[in-house]
Amino acid sequence: MNGHRVLGAATSFPALGTTATLLTTGQRTLTEAERILMDELTAIDHVCSRFRPGSELSRINATAGTTTTVSELFAEALEAALRAAELTGGAVDPTVGRAVIALGYDRTFTSLRPQDTTPLPTARPATGWQAVGWAPGTRRLLVPHGTVLDLGATAKALAADRAARRIADATGSGVLVNLGGDLATAGQAPHGGWAVGLADDHAATGSGPVVAVTSGALATSGVSVRMWRRGGQVVHHIVDPATGRSAEAYWRTVTVAAGTCVDANTATTAAIVLGNAATAWLERTGLPARLVRLDGTTTRLGGWPHDRAGGPR
Repeated sequence: MNGHRVLGAATSFPALGTTATLLTTGQRTLTEAERILMDELTAIDHVCSRFRPGSELSRINATAGTTTTVSELFAEALEAALRAAELTGGAVDPTVGRAVIALGYDRTFTSLRPQDTTPLPTARPATGWQAVGWAPGTRRLLVPHGTVLDLGATAKALAADRAARRIADATGSGVLVNLGGDLATAGQAPHGGWAVGLADDHAATGSGPVVAVTSGALATSGVSVRMWRRGGQVVHHIVDPATGRSAEAYWRTVTVAAGTCVDANTATTAAIVLGNAATAWLERTGLPARLVRLDGTTTRLGGWPHDRAGGPR
């Protein structure tokens, strides 16, 4: 996931393999807000991380083929992932885990070898989200044998949504939480909204276009940052479930605004996978979106404003 440069950040720190940025409208509430954010990030990491051997997700993947009862947080994350799969017709699918690992993304991104000479294995489509046995009432889950779940496409966005809501409820302040491009707000925004700079890389600096966010969420997905070479081929982290390979690079970045960060992230990830077909699909959703092709050509949908430059606020 790529992202935004949030302008006027109150505090930032490494988290979930990216950068967490937190802003609040009340200066005296920052300490409490940061504590809540850290609590949410720790919880989602211990439940949904593919890279923690002891995470709940890792334990579930290790026992695929047997039915297990999952925690409430895992259930929430799984339902977000299954809903994303249904809404996108399977373009975003939590059963892509085996394909992601086959591409070499079997460790944190900072630990990847940028030039891996190991040949790519034969590509196989994802199992398909419909094959996951899920009973919401009892939280009983059956992952098909040979299937590896990967909740990365939605779990980080869910953490942003949960943290923003909790912070606003606990402090009464307006809040913005940005997790490497997954950005959620809650409470009363500052006058004129939160000034958010768009970029291919959330860690980039410069004078890119700026949008004002007064409520809801933004997410940006792209193919230009989390990429590496495997067996002489350039690959990236967004997998097309239909092929089991990195989605064909048609858009450099896609940014979408939605009511929740999970919905915004779902739409941006789907757009990267859908490629040229993304514009028609996004138009049907009605969500404001900004899509940038590899050559820099920009497409705006759903009332997305024309680019304007801006500085820190």
